[in-house]
Amino acid sequence: MGLSRAEMDQVVDDHFRFEAMDDIDGVMASFAEGDLTHEVIPSPVGILHERRQMADYYRMLFSCAKGDKVTMIRRLYGDDFLVDETLWEGEQMDGKPFLLLGKGGRMNVRVLHIFTFRDGKISSEQAWLDLAAIQRQLT
Repeated sequence: MGLSRAEMDQVVDDHFRFEAMDDIDGVMASFAEGDLTHEVIPSPVGILHERRQMADYYRMLFSCAKGDKVTMIRRLYGDDFLVDETLWEGEQMDGKPFLLLGKGGRMNVRVLHIFTFRDGKISSEQAWLDLAAIQRQLT
């Protein structure tokens, strides 16, 4: 039996809350056991499957960016997935995650997340970022 929309919302909202607090343990606890996929597009890191790699990615991301505000635009639901569109606002200290090494500043960017679920947790996360907007704001 899949998750209800409210249950999916709770899992994703908890995941985002852990990200906002730079809580690696919390973020990682929001992921299911077993086969995982984590991908940020665009990112030079590529697709990650191992928990250690994912935790390392979040450590790097948390060292480079500090979010102030996330505004949900909309969510779409399927049997075992959720599509989340948000506007992220904050400070990018180093553009390393976006191949803009050494570039920083205030930015806001639309982010489209696609989450799939297994056993009440996230089994896959893809985050699509508006790279053109990031480049305009950080260069």
